[in-house]
Amino acid sequence: MSTVKPYYSEGTKKEQVAMMFNNIAHNYDFLNHFLSLGIDKLWRKKAINELKSFKTVKILDIATGTGDLALAALCLHPDEIIGIDISEEMLNRAKIKIQKAGKSNIIKFEKGDSEQINFPENTFDAAIVAFGVRNFENLQKGINEIFRVLSPGAKFVVLEFSQPDNTVIKTIYNFYFFKILPFFGKLFSKDSRAYTYLPESVNAFPDGPEFLAYMANAGFKNLTNKKLTFGIASIYSGIKE
Repeated sequence: MSTVKPYYSEGTKKEQVAMMFNNIAHNYDFLNHFLSLGIDKLWRKKAINELKSFKTVKILDIATGTGDLALAALCLHPDEIIGIDISEEMLNRAKIKIQKAGKSNIIKFEKGDSEQINFPENTFDAAIVAFGVRNFENLQKGINEIFRVLSPGAKFVVLEFSQPDNTVIKTIYNFYFFKILPFFGKLFSKDSRAYTYLPESVNAFPDGPEFLAYMANAGFKNLTNKKLTFGIASIYSGIKE
């Protein structure tokens, strides 16, 4: 797996990812929904539906960003959702959003690293992450950590961009991702590099069976991969037995 960094300057991928999201936090939600034509909301609902038959008292939302997936997970009626992220500015936006929704008693946010999760083993009933795993500096280490903090019987659900299989759809998809998206990203964001990094990181990400292999290496069983919207995104899941 090749490593793509947001910037060409000095610094680890982790440091650069945190800087990038700090830079774009102020209009992240607008651009996220605008550039996906709102379909990202449907994808999040489908990802959360993967947990409806599971016990979800305490949920960990990794790379929570501005908290959209944590909010979507409220339909599971958990006692607690903890969202972690390396970007302080994204977390600040998430906290404001949760306060406005009146859900601060259920959803908590804290700065946290997916590769060094600050919780003991067997803490959570479920773990979720949307559009975050491709930003991990060490993908296997991050998934191993998620496995560690999950209780036996817990489920891990990942929503991530993927590559369409159909040649025509893939051509249209790549044109949008590499031409249209960076144009609007540059137009609305002070950090234009963030929206060229996005397609590059998706292109470099080991999707499909390759990603499931990382989950299997961590110890997850009953692995599934469900493609969404012509394969533009995928939902991966696995269980810690």
